[in-house]
Amino acid sequence: MNRGGAEIAEPPLIGGNHDFGSLTTLICRLVERRAPAWWWISLMVCGSAFLMGGLMTAYVISTGIGVWGMNQTIGWAFDITNFVFWVGIGHAGTLISAILFLFRQKWRSSLNRFAEAMTLFAVACAGLFVTIHLGRAWMFWYLIPAPSVNKIFPNFRSPLSWDFAAVATYATVSTLFWYYGLIPDFATLRDRASRWLPQRIYGLLALGWRGSARHWHNYETGYLMLAALATPLVVSVHTIVSFDFATSVIPGWHTTIFPPYFVAGAIFSGLAMVVTLIVPLRVACGLQDVVTIRHLDTLCKLILMTGLLMGYGYTIEAAGAWYSGNPYEGYMAYNRATGPYAWCYWTMITCNVLSPQLFWFRWFRTTPWAMFFISLLVNVGMWFERFVIVVTSLHRDYLPSSWKMFYPTWVDIALLIGGFGLFSTAFLLFLRFVPMVAVSEVKAFLPQADPHAGSNPPARQAESGNGEPGESLWIESSDDDEEAPVHGVLARYGTPGGLLAAAGKVRAAGYQRFDTFSPFPVHEMDRAMGLSRSKVRIFTFVAGLLGVTFGQSLQWFLSASYYPLVTGGKPLNSAEAFVPISFETMVLWATFGTILGMLILNRLPRFYHPLFRGREFGRATDDGFFLAIDADDPAFDPERTAALLEQSGPVSLEVVRGD
Repeated sequence: MNRGGAEIAEPPLIGGNHDFGSLTTLICRLVERRAPAWWWISLMVCGSAFLMGGLMTAYVISTGIGVWGMNQTIGWAFDITNFVFWVGIGHAGTLISAILFLFRQKWRSSLNRFAEAMTLFAVACAGLFVTIHLGRAWMFWYLIPAPSVNKIFPNFRSPLSWDFAAVATYATVSTLFWYYGLIPDFATLRDRASRWLPQRIYGLLALGWRGSARHWHNYETGYLMLAALATPLVVSVHTIVSFDFATSVIPGWHTTIFPPYFVAGAIFSGLAMVVTLIVPLRVACGLQDVVTIRHLDTLCKLILMTGLLMGYGYTIEAAGAWYSGNPYEGYMAYNRATGPYAWCYWTMITCNVLSPQLFWFRWFRTTPWAMFFISLLVNVGMWFERFVIVVTSLHRDYLPSSWKMFYPTWVDIALLIGGFGLFSTAFLLFLRFVPMVAVSEVKAFLPQADPHAGSNPPARQAESGNGEPGESLWIESSDDDEEAPVHGVLARYGTPGGLLAAAGKVRAAGYQRFDTFSPFPVHEMDRAMGLSRSKVRIFTFVAGLLGVTFGQSLQWFLSASYYPLVTGGKPLNSAEAFVPISFETMVLWATFGTILGMLILNRLPRFYHPLFRGREFGRATDDGFFLAIDADDPAFDPERTAALLEQSGPVSLEVVRGD
């Protein structure tokens, strides 16, 4: 960075003096060791709230939604308020994981896993509230366009049907995106586990991942495709949620600003929730070197930017009501600011517009307790924003004779608390069993991860510090069966640069059947090995094309042929109205195609490979850099191959046996 003609180095993304192994230990500490006292205390408190919410859910389903405080005039209240709030919270995960990835923002790597998990649990809470709101929650399957003997199908011209498709697709794609990023880290936990059960569980979840260059080559292309698919998806989801309101004729809802307004609000609330959770957790988990003040400062700047967008949206909403000349819209804006719910409106303005302005000052962006307090205010303000939109637009409509007030009952309050209990309980379990930071991604930002940083001396001396000239590099094979066929020769290197240089030498020597293995992708390794462009994108394109064709065909068949339904005089084949669901099916199918393509091209799952027999190969997912030459390579010769690898500066060499 250049400022005033002088070069100013940016602070590193990862603090402290960590190497690959110590960074893994730091991040996986809560997963691999006994849970600390704060985790058990938090689990008991949050679990109690979750249990109360579960009991209230059973009570509402068994008794009926009449136990809520809503009435004939206010048919939507806490239920839809909570639904929209939780859907919005989930948008930060996709923003940090997908959108910032496309913009090549490296700082996201310390936060993306955390935010993705938050997305999953927030969408689960949203789905819970909207399912209970149906009244007969056990009949939710009628929303699914499955063949029915009663010919009961969703109205594909309705935003409520679009809403179901959007939220269901978002939940599915977010789950797959989250799991996709976890595969390399599951392999790390598998190879570090010392007990039988964790080894088997993480081994199954890792699908046989070995961290080979070919694995990383297809994996990175697949991740790029998933990010490109998730970016428009996150915009579409809250846009479609806003259509639930904007396509009505209710004053306060019928406005074209709602789609971008809802999307900005969702990202705003999601970022605030990330800060609310990460500030205390980075201290409790000892991750100050991984989630640094630089990360928090950047998050606060994004909250400030989206807070300004929210203020702009509130201004345009009020100005639009005045400029329209519609007395009903004008009264709605006036009633929100001065009516019986005015305290909710001004709480919303204070928390969402005024409090983020403190982030203009660096002190607030770099002081954890201050940013935690402001982010907490934003979360409160965004919940009140959804309450203002839902309730104040309904409680006074066109007819004064139907005006009513909404007062939440104890069941409403208990379900609100229970939603937070579900979210926090699921999040605590996530912290206990899955690394909250993407281990394989943050390692790539350590200075020693750059293969071109400085020279790469013989790794044995660099690692042990006491290598003697002439000391044997060969280690005894772990396979006791000397009669087993030789699979190949495995060499371990101490640095990514040493591995990259060795790969170039092996390829120049004429070897074809060889591969490299590393805990993160080594830059330029695909070029050094002569790998062609990944074909994962072909799977993505074909699957997406099939998905959009399926979506359009399904809606046309059910709406225009199998069960013709006239809605508002609209044509049976409403191609324009079919676009939202067709887009969701395209993204869903393309996501499945991307992941399937990565697995097929990498020949996964494969739970056994001869290289797993190597004494040191378990370090390939932690802090080791390996090169393996297969014995069935046409150029393979035991003596010639051994001599070539010995000259490439490895830490150790091993003959691997097995089929």
